[in-house]
Amino acid sequence: MAPKRFFIEQLKARYVEIVGNAKRTAMDAGDAAANMATEAEKKEDARAAVEFGSLAKGHAIRMRRATEELEVLGKFAMRELPQFNAKSPIAIGAMVDVAIDTDDGEGEERTLMLLPVGAGTELTGPGGDGFISVITPWSPLGKSLLGKRAGDVIDVTINGELREWTIVDVS
Repeated sequence: MAPKRFFIEQLKARYVEIVGNAKRTAMDAGDAAANMATEAEKKEDARAAVEFGSLAKGHAIRMRRATEELEVLGKFAMRELPQFNAKSPIAIGAMVDVAIDTDDGEGEERTLMLLPVGAGTELTGPGGDGFISVITPWSPLGKSLLGKRAGDVIDVTINGELREWTIVDVS
């Protein structure tokens, strides 16, 4: 498995991309709202101007949130990352392997990384090897995992279905 820093840097790059995209789209929508061709068109298209203005505002909010989360992630990454083992309680910075019981008996395994931001982001290992799902301690799953150790079992409801997740490893 790739080092944790690899995944944190990948998440930071995603945030930089989100901020850049939001900034560009906010500026484009703001320009469209401000630069209607003529006064007559402005009157006729007042509704469109309001919509473009609202769109610009929404993208600006998205950009601000992503910038704030990128800052939080940057501060987290500057610290020494905590070390975990199978006996360690799960906390922010842990990578957690879980085995999920399924109705068909096949089972499924996932690797999760508990970080302060980035919930729901899927990261890939070097060369596209493996997938890591980012969770935060404020999500229902993150709350369920905090303080647990390898060998513990948690109940997780996804899409209205209750499943047992066994914590296989903590690193």
